[in-house]
Amino acid sequence: MTELFDLTGKVALVTGGTHGIGMAIGKTLGKAGAKICVNDLSEEKLAECKEEYKKDGIDVFTVKFNVTSEEEVDFGISEIEKNVGDIDILVNNAGIIKRIPILDMPIADYKQVIDVDLVAPLIVSKRVAPKMIAKRYGKIINMCSMMSVYGRNSVSAYASAKGGLKLLTANMCCEWAKYNVQINGIGPGYIATSQTAPIREGGHPFNDLVMMRTPAARWGEPEDIGNAALFLSSKAADFVNGQVLYVDGGILANFGYVKGENDL
Repeated sequence: MTELFDLTGKVALVTGGTHGIGMAIGKTLGKAGAKICVNDLSEEKLAECKEEYKKDGIDVFTVKFNVTSEEEVDFGISEIEKNVGDIDILVNNAGIIKRIPILDMPIADYKQVIDVDLVAPLIVSKRVAPKMIAKRYGKIINMCSMMSVYGRNSVSAYASAKGGLKLLTANMCCEWAKYNVQINGIGPGYIATSQTAPIREGGHPFNDLVMMRTPAARWGEPEDIGNAALFLSSKAADFVNGQVLYVDGGILANFGYVKGENDL
């Protein structure tokens, strides 16, 4: 059974894998044997993340490039191919969110979110897919969201991008599955990261909302997403294609759940 999840020798690129969920994914795949590569826009973050990966015995290859630029993506992936090898596993994790009501949101901000969260996964996937197709092997994981299926106040750009990414995932599957390339998405629920720390404090209204509405009655951990990525990167998922795996503690299955009331 361990062979199913053995990634020894595989080259994995996790965009934005310098922190948070991206780093958890990178560390999980690295512990399974993959050669991990990450990018970021900041040389400082890339240097810091190398030290973090080393704590888990993972020698990560870092390269600076902007996922929204075709030229920079070509440069970055060419560097990976020269120094590490052709990419076997791509995790399109880099993303941004702008919490602005629709009437207040500048169109430039809307377009920026779309570019990073929707267009960039297409740019990076188009760059790596031809070699995956040629060797008849590849895994692409697009980081979707619960907002791939429903909206919330003030996240119109993010929800638009993540809804589009869900369907882009399906369309990539329709075109590339016949070449033994599996393209799937992960839809994280509410995850305990440094970014969510301020709203996870006891008594914060949003923390109370998450605890009440999530059947598992807890925030997810970054490792929960890493484990899902390991599954989708492994032989165990060779016939899983065009799907979004929601790792959300059940919140999408039962958004009407209220802790206590439903336990009677």
